Amino acid sequence: MLDKPTTDVRERTETRDGMTIDWDVPITMDDGLVLRADVFRPIKPGRYPVILSCGPYGKWLAFQEGYPTAWDIMVREHPDVAAGSSNQYQAWEVVDPEKWVPDGYVCVRVDSRGAGRSPGFIDHFSPRETKDIYDCIEWAARQPWSNGKIGMNGISYYAINQWQVAALQPPHLSAICVWEGAGDWYRDKNHHGGILCTFQANWSDMQIKTVQHGLGTRGKRSRIHGGLVSGPVELSDAEMDRNRGSLGGEIAANPLDNQYHRDHSVDWSKVKVPLLSCGNWGGTGLHLRGNVEGFMRAASEQKWLEMHGDRHWTLFYTDYGIALQKKFFGHFLKGENTGWNKQPRLQLNIRHPGEKFVVRDENEWPLARTQWTKLYLAPPSLTLANQPPVQGAQANFDALGDGLQFATAPLPQETEITGPVAAKLFVSSSTADADLFLVLQVYDPDGKEIVFHGALDPHTPIGQGWLRASHRKLDQKLSLPYRPYHTHDEIQPLTPGAVYELDIEIWPTCLVIPAGSRIVLAVRGKDYVYKGASGGRLSNMKNEFTGCGPFLHDDPTDRPPDIFGGKTTVHAGPGQESYLLLPVIPSKA
Repeated sequence: MLDKPTTDVRERTETRDGMTIDWDVPITMDDGLVLRADVFRPIKPGRYPVILSCGPYGKWLAFQEGYPTAWDIMVREHPDVAAGSSNQYQAWEVVDPEKWVPDGYVCVRVDSRGAGRSPGFIDHFSPRETKDIYDCIEWAARQPWSNGKIGMNGISYYAINQWQVAALQPPHLSAICVWEGAGDWYRDKNHHGGILCTFQANWSDMQIKTVQHGLGTRGKRSRIHGGLVSGPVELSDAEMDRNRGSLGGEIAANPLDNQYHRDHSVDWSKVKVPLLSCGNWGGTGLHLRGNVEGFMRAASEQKWLEMHGDRHWTLFYTDYGIALQKKFFGHFLKGENTGWNKQPRLQLNIRHPGEKFVVRDENEWPLARTQWTKLYLAPPSLTLANQPPVQGAQANFDALGDGLQFATAPLPQETEITGPVAAKLFVSSSTADADLFLVLQVYDPDGKEIVFHGALDPHTPIGQGWLRASHRKLDQKLSLPYRPYHTHDEIQPLTPGAVYELDIEIWPTCLVIPAGSRIVLAVRGKDYVYKGASGGRLSNMKNEFTGCGPFLHDDPTDRPPDIFGGKTTVHAGPGQESYLLLPVIPSKA
């Protein structure tokens, strides 16, 4: 029930900062509900290509006010972001219209159903929300300021829903730039290897409820015109609760990959639009796997992959990011000769220690010249060797503890690893199940761990993977030697003491490892923790960063000690060759 109407900014058009801006434009959905959008367009009348985004973060909430620590970090480390703009229209994870409208684009921002200025029930990435985006795309194509070519662009949420709406194949969706998004509701976000991740429940509290439609005067106001970010009506707390699902509860209530998860995921076979997928090497937990899977599995004939480092919200806004995006969209939305017809299929920022990245073009994923290298676990010495052990051996650890570290000898020469990583482990448990947390680490010649500023955490390891042993069943059609794919459709309990063969996906990585360094595979029973200084906090996150950012697996109801406690044992030897599979890349000829 809507009540307590308040004084507020209504629909209007004004010209300012070199743009014509239509505030709070109504877009009617197929069920009659009205979403609200802002339209930023060139002052000169004409028909222009459209960059559209639709999401839940409040189109009137300024980046600087909603995410102050992230903003401060970004403009300090990348001053080009703030240059050339008043920054009054900057918003979280979407384009700055002041850097697009002068180049002949219309920017459309839509508050998704139940968020910001748009009423309704919030159901993130649901078929209902995806159909809303479809309707917004087709609405934009019909407007007098549109040339009928609609592109979608944005980070994270605004990337994830691009995959989904692309699968519906809106007639006027002409290109998508998916910047650090996910595609699989189960594997990429909520149940890593079958283990419940608590991120989305915390995210909802911090970034969704704070801008939910119905806050009225309890919410924030636009810094531009004073309008209420969360709409001109006020709902009671009980009404607000009824207008959103219990995201954490729904995810926890669906521990297997069932119809609920498929309804919130993309069908890659139906994605046929030209696409640029941009992933983050340090995005383990959310901002990595979907970008690579999308490039590999989307049905699009015209698709490109770019991989980079740095924080997940920064490079998108930099000169580097905008130049790449405009090169792509200029080609597909404007028909300009941007040079995109010569763009290599892969543009990789190759990672070196010290936050150094060197751009290199490649043609395919995984790289065709990859030397797939097996390093075998030797439990007695806790080493990784080029040959499997000739005698059987084992090592155990507390099943909820820090686990074991298997290390190579110092590398005799500089070595690059770039691509997907996997492990095969032979494991037994003293209980009916076991959770395995695999961490790919590198230690420099002085014994210091090499970590990077990941998508969120400033002390992110080289790679991570997970598997709940009872979820070991493989999808034989989708599994690849370097990327196991689990069905997650049934629980297969362990017989205590019995040995099981587990294939474990470790998310893709990239690093040029200095000579004298050691490669380490940590086999753990809980989340990785960096042994150095704290990673601090962001204003929009609940937890302190200790190595995994907000992507933790610490829900006690998901990992009861009587099932996941006890001892986990790693086995190796003839017939039980446990190994780490690495993508070693030789230099180009």
